[in-house]
Amino acid sequence: MGPDMSPSDTHVPQGSRAAFGTTHWSVVLHAGALDPDRRAQALETLCRLYWYPIYAEIRRRGHAPTSAQDLAQDFFACLLRRNSFGAADSTKGRFRSYLLGALDYFLADAWDRERAQRRGGGIVPISIDALDAESRYEIEPVNTARPDHAFDRHWLVYLLDNGLKQMEAEQQAAGKSQIFSCLKPFLASETDVGDYQRVAAELGWKPSTVAVAVHRLRHRYRELIRQAVEQTVSNPEELAEEWRHLFGR
Repeated sequence: MGPDMSPSDTHVPQGSRAAFGTTHWSVVLHAGALDPDRRAQALETLCRLYWYPIYAEIRRRGHAPTSAQDLAQDFFACLLRRNSFGAADSTKGRFRSYLLGALDYFLADAWDRERAQRRGGGIVPISIDALDAESRYEIEPVNTARPDHAFDRHWLVYLLDNGLKQMEAEQQAAGKSQIFSCLKPFLASETDVGDYQRVAAELGWKPSTVAVAVHRLRHRYRELIRQAVEQTVSNPEELAEEWRHLFGR
């Protein structure tokens, strides 16, 4: 279940519009640059961000885990090798949609036949936790939806999971790992003060104190997810539209 967010939560102040100048589309433009170092850095960024959605979509299309791992790696490497990112246009839709279209072309063109001779095109493969990706994929329900709908779901899973990992890291750095462990189950579900009594007893807090802490964590969770979505659009209006598309509100 996703975090509760109304459209007003995606509002970005006028002074924050500059934040949209550095998005995943900017990474795409760097990926299309001729400088090998910038291309390699862009590949690593894109692969780490979109590894799971791409991997899950390839698995959904019937490829075995090992094959899907190789294809996901080669997908990004082949895009860079052919400078496909150089033709990307941020005005023509969501970055996620661009990637899915590129994946369609990649798989239909049977690029996997080139892997043995041209793996990575001279680009060092990115170290990805493939076991974690497959474990996540195995627990997802069978999805027979259209490719774009399935890919949206995989992207949403990534957003929620990545936001949670960021929160865990923040709470650990603040020395609040135990508290966060107790409060984490409340992040994605509606509750009232009565639901907090057990946790309040465990932490030695009042239920109202737990409620305030959960509210603050939920707000931070939404903020982290919004920041991730923000990186895939070009302006605040697209951010609000993308949020409604993903979360239905």
